[in-house]
Amino acid sequence: MDATITADTLFRLSDRIRADDDSLRALWLEPDGKYQTRPFRLDDLTLRVASLLADDLHHLPADAFPHLCYGWGRCRVGSTALANLFGEAGIPSFFQPIKALMRSTLTGDPPGSWQPPPAHEHAAIFSKDVAGPYLMAECLYNPLQMLIEGGYPADRLHLILLDRDPVRSLASWLTKWADRVPRDRLVAHFILASLNAIRVERYARREGVAVIHYAHEASRDPLRATAALFGHLGLTGHFSPQAVTDWGAVEAFDSDQSSLIFTKEPEVYFVPGIHRAGSGYRYIARDRGAVTDADIALIDRMGVSALYEAHATACVQELGLPLDLTDTVLGRNLSPTSRSAHPDPVPCLVA
Repeated sequence: MDATITADTLFRLSDRIRADDDSLRALWLEPDGKYQTRPFRLDDLTLRVASLLADDLHHLPADAFPHLCYGWGRCRVGSTALANLFGEAGIPSFFQPIKALMRSTLTGDPPGSWQPPPAHEHAAIFSKDVAGPYLMAECLYNPLQMLIEGGYPADRLHLILLDRDPVRSLASWLTKWADRVPRDRLVAHFILASLNAIRVERYARREGVAVIHYAHEASRDPLRATAALFGHLGLTGHFSPQAVTDWGAVEAFDSDQSSLIFTKEPEVYFVPGIHRAGSGYRYIARDRGAVTDADIALIDRMGVSALYEAHATACVQELGLPLDLTDTVLGRNLSPTSRSAHPDPVPCLVA
């Protein structure tokens, strides 16, 4: 399915994702010979990664698990910078540990390991994982399910559902990976990874996991937005303006100077220069780049733009952002097409 995603396949699969169709668990994931070297059913892949996690977590009593603030969204939503911010605030912050275990499983490489620090050392930790871009497996996996089935207590998890203006996010996908993934497949993966937020959020709510939404556009006012986020998560005591604005000499998030903790993953996934850092946490403007009008029409029709609007609205409401910052997140930063009528409206937030 990864080799060629026809328009008909994309529409049918998107419908199944929006409906959270149980049959997706049996979806057959064909290898591409590079990023995935063995076939899997989606539920078997989930079980395999959960088993690896269980090997690392099984010895921990329930009260030894720290409160895990878990950031998840598709790739290129500002998740790595946000993760570094948590690290700068003195909270152990992990870079996509679940995805790293899954990637090792997909390629057959020896997996790394992931263990949270005990709660008596750190009451709270942060971790990020993201969906996409290379494989169908990366678009449709549910890291929360892997964590919970691997033994992490649901009541110690807090999902931070991350999103970003889809036109700008897709532009970043095309800049970073168009030389590695055929363009049409990359756009299809972008759509599927975006919509998979519906499945992840529904799973979280079924399992009793707390959920909050955070739109990257809120970082246009980084101090107020992140102070509100830390407050919502019960981490006000860790927040400081210096953690937001002063990152010292770090030039790349995968360097020794960053505040991120990495889990080993297969070398084939390494992309030079993808983790460039700045002097602090802030919004970096991006134009639409190589995104075409046809791309925008497609992501609108598939409900990706409507989903972003719902996530951004939830971000403002849940964090109680002030009126001027509300304009920043919900007003001028939404792409013009995302305000147009949608021929197939999609319910974007779940009860």
